[in-house]
This record gives sequence, C-alpha cells and structure tokens, in this order.
Amino acid sequence: MNKETKGMLIGFIGILIFSLTLPVSKIAVLSFDPYFIAFGRATLAATVALAYLIYKQEPMPTRVDFTKFIVIALGVVFGFPVFTTVAMAEGSSSHGAVILGMMPLATTVIGVIRFKERPSLGFWLVSLLGAALVVVYALLKSSGSFTYIDGLLVLGGICACVGYVEGGELSKKMNPRAVISWALVISLPINILMSYVTFNAQYFDASPIAWTSFIYLSLFPMFIGFFFWYEGLAVGGIARVSQVQLIQPFCTLIAASVLLGDSLTMMNLVFAVLVVSTVILGKRMLVRRA
Repeated sequence: MNKETKGMLIGFIGILIFSLTLPVSKIAVLSFDPYFIAFGRATLAATVALAYLIYKQEPMPTRVDFTKFIVIALGVVFGFPVFTTVAMAEGSSSHGAVILGMMPLATTVIGVIRFKERPSLGFWLVSLLGAALVVVYALLKSSGSFTYIDGLLVLGGICACVGYVEGGELSKKMNPRAVISWALVISLPINILMSYVTFNAQYFDASPIAWTSFIYLSLFPMFIGFFFWYEGLAVGGIARVSQVQLIQPFCTLIAASVLLGDSLTMMNLVFAVLVVSTVILGKRMLVRRA
C-alpha cells in the first residue's frame, strides 16, 4: 500500500467521525444555546487534550509553531464550530452537509497556495467537477438560491479548511495528536470564559440525549477525529487526501436519516454515486508534492 492510499484510508476514519457533527449539533441545539455548544465543547475537548499532553510529556511548541497553532485554533476550534452550530439552530443538517461538500476543493486551493503542492490539470478538473456536483445539489434542494444559513456554512467550511491545511502540514514533523491538542489548549482560556458567559443553569436539567450529543461533539469531531485526519493529510498529502471529504456530505445524510429521521431520496443517492466517483477519479490524477 502506497503512502497516498494509506493517507486516504486513515483520513476516511476522521471523515466518518466528522460526518456526525451536523446531525448531532442539530440535536444539541434543541437544548443548548449554539454559542455555549461551540465554546463548551472546545473547553471539554481542551481539558482532555491537556491531560493527554501531560501524560505523553509532549514538548512545548516553538515560537514559530505557536503562530501556526493559533491559525489552527482560529479555524477548527473557533471558526468552524461557531458558524456551523449557529447555522444548525435554524438550518437543516442534510442541507448543510451538502454545502460543506465544497470543502475538498477549498482545502486543495489553500494547500496549493500555502505549501506549493502542484496538482495536475486533470486533478483540478475532477475536483471542480466534484464541487460543481455539490453546488448543483445545493441549488436543487433550496429552489435555486443561497440563504443566510448557506453563508454561515460556507464561512465555517473555509475556516475548517484553513485549520486542516495548517494542521496537516504541521503533522508531518510532529505527532498529529499533539497538533490538535496544542491548538485546543492554547485556546482554552478564551473558551472557558465564553463557556461561562453563555452557560445557563437550566442546562443542568437537559436530557441525557442532549448531554450525550454535547459530549460526542466535544470528544470526537473536536478532538479524536483530528488524530486520523491530520495523520492522513500528513501521510498522503493535502491535495490528495482532502478529496476524501467529498464523501462526507453523504455520510452525514445517512447519519441524519438515522438520527433525525430525514428521508433519503433518490436524488441523494444519485449525487452520492457521482461524487464518490470523482474521488476515485481524483486518486488516479497526478499530484506533485513540494
């Protein structure tokens, strides 16, 4: 098994974990304020991350790497959770899943600009085709127009892609688990403060399902999922492995069907097959890594 295939398989595990984020957020916002979910989940994740760093005796980040951790935190600790959780307070997780399907192309573009990866023309064409399929799907599902919720999701997706690229590259020279752990720990003071500000005493009476959803969002897509995702990006390359994200919207659609009772339509399945096909084609295209 070559490095690119291995990276895609490892990254796919992370994508499966991430794919539950929107449906589980939709359940959580029924009981909690979306801002409390965003900051509170980061606080819990950072607490576990701090314990991990102490247990593993990971070295302190260098001054140069510290700046990179700030960028990662702005993207995946603050930006993505805040924008997407607020979007789920009003929007549909199924619709949001498809909008976020544009993330692989955004990740590739950011990776190319930031770290000089050089995808071939064929790779770009296949990536654009995958993104175009996602856009067409979104327009068909929302009567031909983009909404305020779509805007929040796009902003959240861009933030996540910035964090993915920076974290994936940093994971080439250090433990991927330490990368997300330091990003969480560095942002902990702000998250503790904001969790306190947004907390409501009524949350103590929330249902076990609500708190289970909150804990899942804290420990898995906020922390453990990055173990696999950053390692996959580091092993297989940002441009290549980012294409696995094209499968995420349809994993989310299945999760939304199971957890929320959203219907799986023929159009969902047709677009799923088409998008997965672009991932298979993209894997065959040349990507030069600097």
